[in-house]
Amino acid sequence: QVQLVESGGGLVQTGGSLRLSCAASGRTFSSYAMGWFRQAPGKERQFVAGISKSGGSTAYADSVKGRFTISRDNGKNTVYVQMNSLKPEDTAVYYCAAEGPLIGPYDVALRAAADFGSWGQGTQVTVSS
Repeated sequence: QVQLVESGGGLVQTGGSLRLSCAASGRTFSSYAMGWFRQAPGKERQFVAGISKSGGSTAYADSVKGRFTISRDNGKNTVYVQMNSLKPEDTAVYYCAAEGPLIGPYDVALRAAADFGSWGQGTQVTVSS
């Protein structure tokens, strides 16, 4: 497993932008699929975006498609999510997740929370109206 630490959350107005970062420990980051999830108060944790171990494949929830962009820098052991055109309904705690090491040519973006074995502590994002 890897240790994950999120950063970049905060308070932003509707229409604003934030970039979340997730730093991972270990020397095999490039063999891990990564993902972002979020959980609003009283709601279940939901998938936001996923990226394959190489970065060549990405996946998004319909609610964020066109507004959020997931990326990774394997040299820095970090995954990002750029969030633009933020809405009040994007308010939640955002969690970074990792699954791996994934051996061989398996290089797809994962979507299900149950597919991820490591989780960060989360970072709060609040979008004011």
